[in-house]
Amino acid sequence: MQKRIYLDNNATTMVDPKVKELMQPFFCDHYGNPNSLHKFGTEIHPAISDAFNKLYEGINAQNEDDIIITSCATESNNWVLKGVYFDKIYTGQKDHIITTEVEHPAVRATCKFLETLGVKVTYLPINKEGTISSQQVREAITSKTALVSIMWANNETGLIFPIEEIGAICKEAGVLFHTDAVQAIGKIPIDVLKANIDFLSFSAHKFHGPKGIGGLYIKKDVELTPLLHGGEHMRGRRSGTLNVPYIIGMGEAMKLAVQGLDYEYRVVAKLRDKLEDALIKIDDVFIIGDRSHRVPNTTLISVRGIEGEAMLWDLNKAGIAASTGSACASEDLEANPVMVAIGADKELAHTAIRLSLSRFNTEEEIDYTIEVFKKAIERLRKISSSYR
Repeated sequence: MQKRIYLDNNATTMVDPKVKELMQPFFCDHYGNPNSLHKFGTEIHPAISDAFNKLYEGINAQNEDDIIITSCATESNNWVLKGVYFDKIYTGQKDHIITTEVEHPAVRATCKFLETLGVKVTYLPINKEGTISSQQVREAITSKTALVSIMWANNETGLIFPIEEIGAICKEAGVLFHTDAVQAIGKIPIDVLKANIDFLSFSAHKFHGPKGIGGLYIKKDVELTPLLHGGEHMRGRRSGTLNVPYIIGMGEAMKLAVQGLDYEYRVVAKLRDKLEDALIKIDDVFIIGDRSHRVPNTTLISVRGIEGEAMLWDLNKAGIAASTGSACASEDLEANPVMVAIGADKELAHTAIRLSLSRFNTEEEIDYTIEVFKKAIERLRKISSSYR
């Protein structure tokens, strides 16, 4: 049998068996609508309350804050940007949003849409290290800035952005601050209180929870016009019947992710470093970003002379799953935007491969990946027209 090695965990993750086990009874045994007044509905309340407690504890949210269940982080990101538009910009109070050139498409595309409505958007460029400085944010803020929206960790490089510093600047300036924390939860500690965050987006399937459910943290007393109307669910902030089994699964996944942070740094980071150390010895192979400033599971590697799609083909034939970047843009064959942003030449910008590990990967899998990668480089460079 061919090996099956999954190294695309920034795209999605396997549901932890413990999460699946906890979810199972809520499909057929305890299936009531939690808004119903009869026992079928009310008997579910303790499990939902427990799940929410796990979510709040996972990001250090306070009881007065809101965590609203959404379908995914894409919805959460859209909600923040469009909600702030209606609350602050449509009303004429403000007209400006700040983000970066390397945000997830859920943020970038929404900002592009808002520009068609007259919103002024500043897209901060990243530096040669692949991140931005808090000073860039400070200099970009004006009296008309309504929102700063900056990811906590980049989905392609794994590089961590200076969120706490940016949060302090936004608080001082009286500007709302949103962070897309999809690639940070379960990899580094998250503390919304310490970082002065007003809005935080997350998605369960990025930390071994089920697909199709996410959340939005909203700081207490912060206004945000709903995207969805039609009911009083989630205290009127997000209409729609609660997805009970998935909420319970997401809560348990959050708990396990936070409990496993030490393992991420002790074991997952060690496996990633072993992978990088082996591949960087090959001529014209580059790792993007200082590993001390990255989440512990992510490697963006560039191999001169080899198109990213060609390398993916060889890896896939050997049973190894990887990607050329964001799964949400995987059909786009343009040069990797992060590679372009850090100043890579045109050829190198098409060669990026992302390898993202999880707590379910083993050292044996990494050893096998190293051997496959080396053989693929040797084969593809022999037939490359651009590598000499």
